[in-house]
Amino acid sequence: MPCFRPAAPLLLALTLGLAAGPAAAQKAEAPDKPPIETMPPAATPIPAPDAPSPLRPGDAFGEEIMLPERTIIYLQSQSKWDSALETLIDSFNSLEEYMEKHGLKPNGPPMTIYTQTDDSGFHFRAALPIAEAPKDEPKGDIAVGPAPSGKALKFVHRGSYNALDTSYEAITDYLDDKGLDAKEIFIEEYASGPLSADANDLVINIYVPVK
Repeated sequence: MPCFRPAAPLLLALTLGLAAGPAAAQKAEAPDKPPIETMPPAATPIPAPDAPSPLRPGDAFGEEIMLPERTIIYLQSQSKWDSALETLIDSFNSLEEYMEKHGLKPNGPPMTIYTQTDDSGFHFRAALPIAEAPKDEPKGDIAVGPAPSGKALKFVHRGSYNALDTSYEAITDYLDDKGLDAKEIFIEEYASGPLSADANDLVINIYVPVK
């Protein structure tokens, strides 16, 4: 079972004791003054911006598919989890600059291929599908090769990038419940376009190749 992502941090509870100090002091200064009425709670709570959006009818969750054989150009790197989004955005920017400089066009949405993960960080390939390999082979951290192909399970995530932990926890539970053996690799495909730090409406297809 691959280590998808570390668990999301626990939400901090509100410390009501911080509000009790000033209120108690006011009561001591004016004991006969009636207490100020508090505002009633809002009828509809505002969802947290990092909460995943509900899946829509037709969204895949554990759908069995076959990943096709494709050629990709990718930038290989690594990152810590706490700087994952910034690292991925920088990697895709560098990759797109290289492609523009060499007159290459993508042939599909951008994707991150996670090749190794642990609790502290991950190794990855920021990749773009291309119709055919360029005549001049890239050098350095950028390379051309085949994308993962074959049998996989497809899951859809809607919401912000930071809310992905919730989706991965659900995926892990699904694999455990079904007794499925996943390969040590997984893929995020950004169906709604490039990654953005302030986007709360991303659509990310998550592919988990299985044995």
